Amino acid sequence: MTRLTPADLEAARDRLVPDVVADGLDVLFCGINPGLMTAATGHHFARPGNRFWPVLHLSGFTPRQLKPSEQDELLSYGLGITNVVARATARADELTPDEYRDGGRLLVAKVERLRPRLLAVVGITAYRSAFGERGAAIGPQERTIGSSRVWALPNPSGLNAHWTAATMAQEFGRLRSAAAEDRRG
Repeated sequence: MTRLTPADLEAARDRLVPDVVADGLDVLFCGINPGLMTAATGHHFARPGNRFWPVLHLSGFTPRQLKPSEQDELLSYGLGITNVVARATARADELTPDEYRDGGRLLVAKVERLRPRLLAVVGITAYRSAFGERGAAIGPQERTIGSSRVWALPNPSGLNAHWTAATMAQEFGRLRSAAAEDRRG
């Protein structure tokens, strides 16, 4: 991968990154919003310190650890990626409450259209902000969107230090088990 300069990253601010989606996925993972590295590369969860790709593998969703540039392979595993807020920022705290609420409404419409078995929002604060559910906790939620069940997962950002890759993999693994049960059911 070409080394990106600070100017390259800043030039990616507010860029949109295409979703990796298809109809009827087993799990649609939903990030908070693209970071500047993601926007600059066009690959979700691209910052080297982000633990999404390692945790996805550790939890059994993928047979090997994918690189961000291999994100389209997710579709072959029945997985996809979108975001609550589409615009890229350096930090999630640059987003406004209105952006989260609007993003939540757009996410509901996307899930109703794509009909994944499960929607997994990675980041409890993003989930709470997008859906106005301040008391939500990590794990399955009471909310459904159409026939899609909803989960909140820990944010895999390297800044989320109180979750290790191993403890995140346990939560992602619970979601994987639920998706497998839904397929059998």
